[in-house]
Amino acid sequence: MKIVMKFGGESITTGTDLKKAAEIVKEHTDHGDKVFVVVSAFNRATDELVEIAGYASKAEAKATELFLERFKKRHIQLLRQSMPGIHQFEAVTKKVDRLLAELDSILKGISSIRELTPRSRDYLLSFGEKIAATIMASVLEDCGLPAQYLEGGDVGILTDDTFGEAKPLMKVTEFEVRKRLDALNAEVTPVITGFIAKAQDGSITTLGRGGSDLTATIIGKSVSADEVWIWSNVDGLMTSDPKISSSAKLLPCVSFQEAREMAYFGARVLHPMALEPAREKNIPIWIRNFHKPTLKGTLIRQDVDAGNGVIVKAVSIIKDVALLTVSGAGMAGAPGVAAKIFSILGESKINVLMISQGSSEANISLIIPRSHLHNALNKLEMHLSGTGYVQEIVPEPDVCVVAAIGTGMKGTRGVAARIFRAVADAGVNIRMIAQGSSELNISFVVKESDGVKAVEAVHKEFKLGASESEEI
Repeated sequence: MKIVMKFGGESITTGTDLKKAAEIVKEHTDHGDKVFVVVSAFNRATDELVEIAGYASKAEAKATELFLERFKKRHIQLLRQSMPGIHQFEAVTKKVDRLLAELDSILKGISSIRELTPRSRDYLLSFGEKIAATIMASVLEDCGLPAQYLEGGDVGILTDDTFGEAKPLMKVTEFEVRKRLDALNAEVTPVITGFIAKAQDGSITTLGRGGSDLTATIIGKSVSADEVWIWSNVDGLMTSDPKISSSAKLLPCVSFQEAREMAYFGARVLHPMALEPAREKNIPIWIRNFHKPTLKGTLIRQDVDAGNGVIVKAVSIIKDVALLTVSGAGMAGAPGVAAKIFSILGESKINVLMISQGSSEANISLIIPRSHLHNALNKLEMHLSGTGYVQEIVPEPDVCVVAAIGTGMKGTRGVAARIFRAVADAGVNIRMIAQGSSELNISFVVKESDGVKAVEAVHKEFKLGASESEEI
C-alpha cells in the first residue's frame, strides 16, 4: 500500500513522541508499505513565530534574541530525547543551527526596515515546518530507515502568490509532485514539510493554518495513494465537541460531504480544503489519535450509506462570529442591492459565512467573522448611506452558529421541525436560519450564551450519544 502519514505538531511534544512517530512509519515500511511522511511544525512553534514576527517588526531586539534562544533550546531538547547517538545528534544539530541562523538573519532584516510584508511573513513562518521535518528525517534515519528531507515547494507544490492563504495550482502541482517523488530512490522515505509551498517565482508561500492536512492530500492525490492518515491528538471526528456534550461519541465513518461540512462548521480536526484532492481520486482519509494508535479513528470516504437510519450525524458550533442585518424598505424589489453588499464586503476581503434573506427583500442578514465586524460596518455605512435603499445596519457581535449535519437528512420529512422544537424547548431563541438545497445541513444562529444549550438540545433530540442500536 501507498500511505501518506501526516503528523500534527500538537501531537509531538516530546522526544518520546518523535520516536513513536518514527516507529509507526518504520513498522509499516517493514511490512512492505510505501510511506510518505508529512510533518507540521512542532507544538506551538507557528504561534511563536507569529509572535516574534510582531516583535521584529517593532525592532524589539531583546525580545527577538530571547525568542531564538527558547526556540532553539526546545527543539534541541526534543532531539536530545529522541536521538541517543552522539554523532547523529551532532550532525542534525548543525542542520538545525543553519536554519536558525537563516531565521535570525530574516528577523534582523525585518527589524531593520520595521516592516513585515505578507511575503516575508510566509518565509519566516516556514521555519517551523523546516526544522520539524529536518528533525523527523534524522530520527527516522537513527531508527535505521533511510529518509530524505523535502520542502513542499521543492517537491513540486506550486501555488498562486496569495501569501498567507495560497491556493495550489493543482494541474501543474500534481504533475510535478508525481515526477519528483517517482525519481527518488524507492528505499528512501520522503519527509515533506507541510503547510509551505512555492509561488511560480520561487517565493515561499503558506497554505493557511492547518495547511499541512492539505499538503498530505495533495501528495496523496499526486502519487495515487491508497490511503491518507492524519495523526492528531483526538480520537477522530465526533458527534459534537466533547467539551460541550459529555455524551459525544466517535464517528467511525463519514462521507467526504459530511466531513467537509463538519470541518467548515467548527470541527478543527481537519482543514476543509484538504478533503477535495482526496475526494477527486476517491482516496480514503483516516483521522487517528497519535496517542492511541490501536484505536481505528474515523474513516472519511466517498460511498457512505445514508440509509442506515441515522438522520443527523453530528452537531457543530462556530463561535467568534457576528450577525449583520442590512434593512430598508427601499431594498424591496430593487435589483443589485444584494450584489452591492457582497461586492463591498468582498473588496474588503471579508468572508461571508452564512446568508439569509426574506421574500420581502427588505432585509438581508449575514454572518461574518467577529474580528471583521467593525470594518464591515464602516464599509457598508460608507457605501450604502444616502442611497435611498438602506435605512439601517444592525450589528450583533454576541452570536454563534449551530449546524446539524448528516446525509440522512436529505429527503427526510420533519427534520427541521424536530431541531427547532428541541431548541425552543431548551429556552433558546433562534435569530437566523439557513439551509442549502443539498439538505446536508441546517444552520441557525443563536446568542453565544445559548450556544451550548442549543448544541446539547439537538444532540439529545437525535440521540447522538446513544448506542448505535438506539440511533434514530
